[in-house]
Amino acid sequence: MATDDLMTRALDALGAHGRPSVEVIHRLADLAGLPETMTIAEVAELLDISPHTLRYYERAELVDVARDGQGHRVYDVEAVRRLVFLTRMRLSGMTMRDLRHYIALVDAGEQTVPERLDLLLRHRDDVRRRIRELTLSLTAIEYKIDTYGGATGPDVDDLGIE
Repeated sequence: MATDDLMTRALDALGAHGRPSVEVIHRLADLAGLPETMTIAEVAELLDISPHTLRYYERAELVDVARDGQGHRVYDVEAVRRLVFLTRMRLSGMTMRDLRHYIALVDAGEQTVPERLDLLLRHRDDVRRRIRELTLSLTAIEYKIDTYGGATGPDVDDLGIE
């Protein structure tokens, strides 16, 4: 399923104003229906990203990918699961630097959980701030749409929204 499909499922599960539950997130990340191994083309299609991006994540040491006898990449379920996480974090605006740091912490073991938590808490705060900024922008857009639809009076330009 492509990333757009994943987002559509996520938004549908939330409803108009809902918040995701852990169960919704687990269902969205459920990879049970996938084959045990996948090619780069299959993973690229599933995640709606380019094979180039997948190779970049591998070169950046964010994901380990096995090779078959001919040297072709073979993605197992764990690699795909990690890539789902990586693509979600990139979509949320996490920097490659922070992703590299986070994955290095994961790979270093359980003793890094407090530092991982701190990184995710900071990122969550950044995402929340951007959501508030986008909400304000959406309000301005909706106001302007109402203006063009004739729902407001002639003093609209006094607000400085053009």
